[in-house]
Amino acid sequence: MSETSKVIKDRWQKLEELEANGVEAYPNRLPRPEKISAITLVYGDYANEELEGLKQEFLVAGRIIGLRRFGKAAFFHIKDESGKIQVHARKDLLGEAYKLFKKFDIGDIVQVKGPLFRTKTGELTISCTEIRLVTKNLRPLPEKYHGLKDKELRYRQRYVDLIVNEEVKETFRKRAKIIQVVRHYFLSNGFLEVETPMMQPIVGGATARPFVTHHNALGIDLYLRIAPELYLKRLLVGGFEKVFELNRNFRNEGISLQHNPEFTMLEFYEAYSTYEDLIVRTEELFSLIAKELYCKTKIEYQGQEIDLTPPWKRLTLKDSLIEVGGLSEEELNDKEALMNRLEALGAPKKEGEPLGKLWTKLFDLLVEPKLIQPTFITHYPTDVSPLARRNQDDPSVTDRFELFIAGREMANAFSELNDPRDQKARFEEQVANRGDDEEIPPEVDYDYIRALEVGMPPAAGEGIGIDRLVMLFTNSPSIRDVILFPQLRPEHS
Repeated sequence: MSETSKVIKDRWQKLEELEANGVEAYPNRLPRPEKISAITLVYGDYANEELEGLKQEFLVAGRIIGLRRFGKAAFFHIKDESGKIQVHARKDLLGEAYKLFKKFDIGDIVQVKGPLFRTKTGELTISCTEIRLVTKNLRPLPEKYHGLKDKELRYRQRYVDLIVNEEVKETFRKRAKIIQVVRHYFLSNGFLEVETPMMQPIVGGATARPFVTHHNALGIDLYLRIAPELYLKRLLVGGFEKVFELNRNFRNEGISLQHNPEFTMLEFYEAYSTYEDLIVRTEELFSLIAKELYCKTKIEYQGQEIDLTPPWKRLTLKDSLIEVGGLSEEELNDKEALMNRLEALGAPKKEGEPLGKLWTKLFDLLVEPKLIQPTFITHYPTDVSPLARRNQDDPSVTDRFELFIAGREMANAFSELNDPRDQKARFEEQVANRGDDEEIPPEVDYDYIRALEVGMPPAAGEGIGIDRLVMLFTNSPSIRDVILFPQLRPEHS
């Protein structure tokens, strides 16, 4: 029998003994305790004489995270969501309850009551006059409270990870704060928060393999959405001029440090705006988050200082391939030379790809990893931007940008295509170019074309990955660090 199994067996035995002595191991009706942080905030600087003069008992509850026994007395720390405090338990104060307390373990959740005092070492402590078991712990926490070391185990048992690693809790507090800042920014700028379908009859708004489900009553297959874009733009047709959604998307593709099959996106659309207006909004939003979290616009990410002070650098895709990627003007217009370059870089060769697709593939390999400081890459080719408006001066490119920070894409935005004729032609071309890939259903959303025929005002829209945003602002190297329960392979017993 392993050491862990022995501990678990011992705790089950203690549970039986406690219940045999009339102790309710999982009570329900309990008086509401005070937050530990509220006590330490008010009384943290009190001298021992001042604490003795309070003539007051405090009721707190939390998990035992450290325990030292000394025969007829013990010191232990309990921790709630807000903080931790030391407790002193003595047999002469607790009486018969002390015998039961001796069956308590690290990991148990308890409620204690008593006055405050300060130990000889100066630590604020509760002198325990009452103690009650709230929840018996049957599985030991990681040894010596040093936390989990195995990353996958931490993701799989996030509930334990949160108990033993305070910095993990802080990451998710910051995530909540970031979402609050994002929501407040858009609401205060006149946007309406909306909800659109998560199950959709047609895959639209992006190019990705979907998850498929089946609706029994309707007798049809539906797809978990890969993007809410086409529904949000239908709302512009309907007369809402500023809309946003904090949404869950699902893409049946690879898992990596930057990708999870289920992820959170911010998408927003604004009538009578262009992609250039959204550049300003993006700079405002990111710098606002930095100020709200850190009171400055310079942050640290994986050993590099990122300066989010607006304005940020702008480069066209073509110029970035020349300036950062090292390609020549002549090479950019030579499809055979570009394919040879891609083959030399280890990219799979695919005949018949349009020039714009070759540019973006080379950008991913040669340029994107080098864009550390915030950089807007603009004017993407039309053949890789099926929903974006063509540039008025050069129809071969679109009024579109992608934002890159720390070598990864953070946002994608463009002036919206609202001409139903052009949109229909591009949808049909996109479907034709998909070929025989059965995992991406080749369908045209003709209802969306019909909506454009009703009339959508000129507009711009943007998508920002919330998970990557949180990675940036919490200095997290992996997307799994910022998702409470990331997707993992099934655990094998």
